[in-house]
Amino acid sequence: MQMILAIAVFVIAYIFIATEKVSRVAIALAGAALMVLIGATDAEKAYYSHETGIDWNVIFLLLGMMIIVGIIHKTGLFEFLAVNAIKKSKGNPKVAIVYLMLLTAIASAILDNVTTILLAVPMTLIVCKHLNVNPIPFILAEVFVSNIGGAATLVGDPPNIIIASKANLSFNSFLVHMAPMVVLVLAVIIPLIVYMFRKALINSQTSRDAVMQLDPTSFLKDRNLLKKSLAVLIGVMIAFVSHSLLHLEPSIIALLGAGVLVTISGVKPKDYVQDVEWTTLVFFAGLFIMVGALINVGALEIFADYLQGIFGSNTKLAAGSILGISAVLSGIIDNIPYVTSMSPVIAELSSQLVGRQEHVLWWSLAFGADFGGNATIVGASANVVAIGLAAKAGIRISFWNFAKYGIVITAISVAMVYPYILIFYF
Repeated sequence: MQMILAIAVFVIAYIFIATEKVSRVAIALAGAALMVLIGATDAEKAYYSHETGIDWNVIFLLLGMMIIVGIIHKTGLFEFLAVNAIKKSKGNPKVAIVYLMLLTAIASAILDNVTTILLAVPMTLIVCKHLNVNPIPFILAEVFVSNIGGAATLVGDPPNIIIASKANLSFNSFLVHMAPMVVLVLAVIIPLIVYMFRKALINSQTSRDAVMQLDPTSFLKDRNLLKKSLAVLIGVMIAFVSHSLLHLEPSIIALLGAGVLVTISGVKPKDYVQDVEWTTLVFFAGLFIMVGALINVGALEIFADYLQGIFGSNTKLAAGSILGISAVLSGIIDNIPYVTSMSPVIAELSSQLVGRQEHVLWWSLAFGADFGGNATIVGASANVVAIGLAAKAGIRISFWNFAKYGIVITAISVAMVYPYILIFYF
């Protein structure tokens, strides 16, 4: 009965999130509270359990990077980069969106997709203001390519960090097995996105001429603070890439970077705290508690055991099924808790595999979870952060407006990966 109630609470909460009749933050908090009331979780499990509680690594990674971005925002760097980008595109929105997608995809692989979105969205809002176009296509495009580009490396997407830890995979392993396919998928998805949003990527010649008159350097407000901020950001980026050698979680690196920058910048707390997306952090906390409750009552374990019974020793069936199931479920329950709950199952299914197929199920999980995160607003951390930043700027992106494009992007991305897995590993 407790399991049935927990599933009912989650399904109802998800329906309310999808219909957007009530604030998603309120729904997430109410859902988390109901999970406690029905006994599906408690304070110990919600706050302190790594398996069934709030993923504090994600929360503090976001908090640290939001503080860093908040301080960088005071320097005018975003405006400088934005104006440079649109001048290179000669004010053409179709060219500008391609430039921004390429930058976002590359940055997501080097940093991580959440940090990249935190940096990209403020810059994008400025780009669209000068181009005199609707910013929603630009924001959605950057979210989609950030989730795809982030799949290329160990540090690019939070699920990859979890997978690397559970399967003992190296940074180079992700470059060999994930990066080539990511590049191929981006080569297809970027032109597709331009085509999907073609009607919105139009502006007047007057707007283009006005763009060419802008001076990028005039937007830099505090060059001294900019130098300090870039030094800290570069240090954080290097630490992200080297986190396996430093034995520091990305969340610790982000908080250390934020602490250093706050100390040396001299910026007052009220000036950077206002850029922290507190509603996004609270939403994630509630979502983690709800998904953790499903893990705690055994709902996801039963599902995992069911899959194990179906697959048996058929590795090819397991790889294809895990890819597809991961893409679907990551779009529903967020790919971070999904990967966390599925990792023990994948470890068990992979225990007898050797040679080329030794890690095939892990790669299926990674591709499915990373690409599946594009399906809905709640599918990945980057999505939630982007929607929050847009809302703060007065731009509303609905659940279904996101999903109608995200589901197409996810379906095509996953469809491209499936033959790759069959050919490369079997």
